[in-house]
Amino acid sequence: MSNTNEPIDQKVVIITGASSGLGEATARRLAGRGARLVLAARREDRLKALTEDLKAEGAEVIWQTTDVTDRKQVEALAALAKDTFGRIDVLINNAGLMPLAPLHALKVDEWEQMVDVNIKGVMYGIAAVLPTMREQHSGHVINLSSVAGHKVFPGAAVYCATKYAVKALSEGLRMEAGDEIRSTNISPGAIATELTSTITDPDAKKSAEELYEVAIDADAVARAIVYAIEQPADVDINEIILRPTAQEL
Repeated sequence: MSNTNEPIDQKVVIITGASSGLGEATARRLAGRGARLVLAARREDRLKALTEDLKAEGAEVIWQTTDVTDRKQVEALAALAKDTFGRIDVLINNAGLMPLAPLHALKVDEWEQMVDVNIKGVMYGIAAVLPTMREQHSGHVINLSSVAGHKVFPGAAVYCATKYAVKALSEGLRMEAGDEIRSTNISPGAIATELTSTITDPDAKKSAEELYEVAIDADAVARAIVYAIEQPADVDINEIILRPTAQEL
């Protein structure tokens, strides 16, 4: 047993949804701790700019445009990480969408999009890194769920369903992975990101914007992720829920 924190320096960390918000904030914080980063998102220009920024500060960073709804692209991302750095220490399944709307609005295309990104994207990430983590007898999967994965909100039924699924996947992985692979589920409340920009329903958008008036900086989540990663190997931080102090729901 050890009470010494695990060094983050030189850990190989894959981050999906890295071009903005929580992903970008986490990349910046982990780069400052010496992690070797593999950044993924759909927006190539943002990935390039972030990579150049971090490299200028001395970080080891590579990137690859990745749509997490495409299993082959996620597999290619994991292969890039392993081919470049020889291992995969941490996967941060961060990519997600939140196009809120009441069920009666029948935005079925948006439902399917959330299922594809928020659930399948997480499963594809786990599937892509698990063989390597089992082979190297170590690894850590960090999934971004939400307060909405613990409490259902009106107008957010499908989004909540996807985040409950992420929580279930995190717990299932923890139970199956034994004592070699760690699983962390992080559930943020209102965080200042681009998440609300995907809401097309006017009433849902208004409600979300009112809730997000108390939003806190994305670095709050990045700090929580660092805390989970840096624990000794025999400590698995399974669940973190964090909200703005002023958030009631």
